[in-house]
Amino acid sequence: VGFVHGVMNTDNMSILGLTIDYGPYGWLDNYDPNWTPNTTDAQGRRYRYGQQPAVAQWNLVQLANALYPMFEAAEPLQAGLDRYVAVYQREFEAMTIAKFGFLRSDDDVQAIMSEGYRLLEEAEMDFTLFFRALGDIGDSLDPAADVTLALGDVFYSDEKRDAHRDAISAWLRRWHDSVRAHDHDSSARRTRMHAVNPRFVFRNYLAQQAIELAESGDESMVTTLLDVLRRPYDEQPEFGVFAARRPESARHKAGSSMLSCSS
Repeated sequence: VGFVHGVMNTDNMSILGLTIDYGPYGWLDNYDPNWTPNTTDAQGRRYRYGQQPAVAQWNLVQLANALYPMFEAAEPLQAGLDRYVAVYQREFEAMTIAKFGFLRSDDDVQAIMSEGYRLLEEAEMDFTLFFRALGDIGDSLDPAADVTLALGDVFYSDEKRDAHRDAISAWLRRWHDSVRAHDHDSSARRTRMHAVNPRFVFRNYLAQQAIELAESGDESMVTTLLDVLRRPYDEQPEFGVFAARRPESARHKAGSSMLSCSS
């Protein structure tokens, strides 16, 4: 769902495979697999969003190396590492299929999902809002309409939106035709997609706003956000302001874009 740890080294990953010690973490606003919320990671981007699975595997390799003297052979340890790869690939594919609203995968579905991610990045669309909007698309798309309007306010750049408008429209129609072939019941599809695509995530700019208010003596936003984020997949229309894309003023603001390890 777009969470980026920011400093996922070996001492920040428990023996259970859980990431811990959240310092310079963040959530994707616009989809960018190379984004890291950690200022000290900005040059190498070792802990960038798209690198996290490989970093987890690297951490496990270091654990295996530490345990190796206790084993008579490397094969059991290698089997564990191979299992990580197999399970991760299986679960990631299942998650991705569900996020796009499909019930199963084939070559066409794989191509549609790959193209969707490419357009998400190149057109600078909001990761969370895009998938939520996709789930809201109903039974039909007007063949004469600009179907990018169905996505709503998901774009961070008008210029990039306009440059990719035709490609996004063509992709949406292809996705719609394919996903309806899986399930003609758009209501059931919407329920499935909204169950895996959150409406609310703890965006950095929201956290920073809550911090600044709390520092001035007003803790109300901290309390409200805590309540809202307990139900991230629910609509909660009265709290729609917390589901908005990052404002342009927060793109490079300290605390709202990137953090340091001591933040």
